[in-house]
Formats: sequence, structure tokens, C-alpha cells
Amino acid sequence: MAEFAILTDSCCDLSPDLIEELELEVFPMTFVFDGNAYRNYPDDREMDNHRFYEGLRGGALATTMAVNPAEWSDMARPHLEAGRDVLILAFSSGLSVTAGNARLAAQELHEAFPDRRVEVVDSLCASMGEGLFCYHVAKKRRAGATLEETRRYAEELKLRLCHWFTVDDLHFLKRGGRVSSTAAVLGTMLQIKPVLHVDDEGHLIPVSKVRGRKASLNAMVTEMMKTAVDPAHQTVFISHGDCLEDAQYVADRVREELHPERIVLHPIGPVIGAHSGPGTVALFFLGTKR
Repeated sequence: MAEFAILTDSCCDLSPDLIEELELEVFPMTFVFDGNAYRNYPDDREMDNHRFYEGLRGGALATTMAVNPAEWSDMARPHLEAGRDVLILAFSSGLSVTAGNARLAAQELHEAFPDRRVEVVDSLCASMGEGLFCYHVAKKRRAGATLEETRRYAEELKLRLCHWFTVDDLHFLKRGGRVSSTAAVLGTMLQIKPVLHVDDEGHLIPVSKVRGRKASLNAMVTEMMKTAVDPAHQTVFISHGDCLEDAQYVADRVREELHPERIVLHPIGPVIGAHSGPGTVALFFLGTKR
């Protein structure tokens, strides 16, 4: 059985240490910030996360670009040439064309390498939700699963990967069409904070509204308490838009209520941060359903 590589994109928001631990290869997605294009490398070599969020707070504009088919092909080709098959775990098709482009690349590569396999799984995940998805899939490979066994496991797993978000500034959601202009203005005035999740189609969906920042952070923990599966033996990921103190508060609440085996905190990178803004906090875990 041929060795296989696992490739993903930098929307996963994994740290360089975790990427090395999991033996993943991560494509640095492109974002445009204040008129200049940058690569979102996991080690922040082209732009520091704090600088990115400070720029957003100051009014700088940021947009993002999907991984195109040629970029996926260029990333996979060296593995195929070396005799390894490839499994691509891609950013949610509900938020980007990145997964569709990976499938186009896989079709082209199959023609060039008919004896090799390139499998694509649309994670339907984002940020460290995608990262936690990659974490579990990589652990499956490490346990000795074949490419096909790992692919099937990934497909079965993804709709149990729970994402809960809250944002501090509604104007970033307004710009992305998630809330209306009126709702953004009134919500800001009244300190209304949305609680959102990623649904079964991989879309970011508002679920509820609460008044006050602390209430929104607590609401995410409450949602985890409703659906988490065997939380004491879970690894939980928490990401944040340059607001470590709030992310740490959520981590402390999760520890108090659910006692997970491991909690990993890491910043939200520019791919999601451009759309969610500074002050976003997100909680990811395995549950009975999304």
C-alpha cells in the first residue's frame, strides 16, 4: 500500500508545531490587505496576526482568494511523482470555491498519474474547525488507516465537527451580508452579540442573539454542553481574532464544565478574520450533531 500525503489550506489556522506534529502540508492562501497581496503562511512570515487585526481596527480593508486548481496541482504533484497518493482536506464549499478547485485539480492529476490516487474531502469546516478536522483525520492515518479508510472516516466525521462563533463587531458581518445594516447599527448600540455556527452545508449561520460580550462567550460553552460527545476525552480547539483574554475565558469555562483532555488556543488567520473581524472567538469540538 502506497504511503499517502495529507494536504490542506491555511484556513485551518493550525500552528506550525501542530502542522509538524500531524505531518500535514498546508497551502498558504492569499489575502489582500490595504491593497497589497500577502500569503497566509502558518508562521505569519508575511504578516503578523496582531498587525493584521490592528489594521482592520484602523479601517484597512481585507479580502481573500481561494486556492485555485493550478495551486492544488502544484502542491500535490511532487507527492505523486514520488509514488505517494494524496488526500486533500479542503476549506468548506459553503464559504469558498477552494474545495471545488481541489476536485478540478484531482481530475487533471488523475489523467497525468493514472496509477496514483488524489482524493478530495470537502471538510465543510472553517478556521480551527477545519484544523480540528485535520487533527482527527491525521490521527486516523497515524493509527495505520489506508487512504480509503481515512477518506471514509473523514466523510463520516465532518458533520460531527461543531463550530460555535461569536463576534464583537457586527459591521464585519454586515459587510459580508450576514446581517443587515440596520441590525448592525442597532446591535452595536444595544450591545447585541450574535452567536453563530457552521451548518451541515458549511455555511456560517446566525443562531441566536444575546446582550453583552460575556453572555455570548458563555452561550458557546452552553452549546457545547448540549451536544459534546465524551468531552473528558476530547481535544478542543479555540480560535480568536486578536482577543486572547476572551478566548482564555472560554477555555477556562470549558475546563470547569467539561474537563476536556486537551485545549488548544490559536489566532484566527486572515482568511476568516477578514470576514469576521477582530474580537471574534470560536469554539470547536466533536458533538452528536453540528
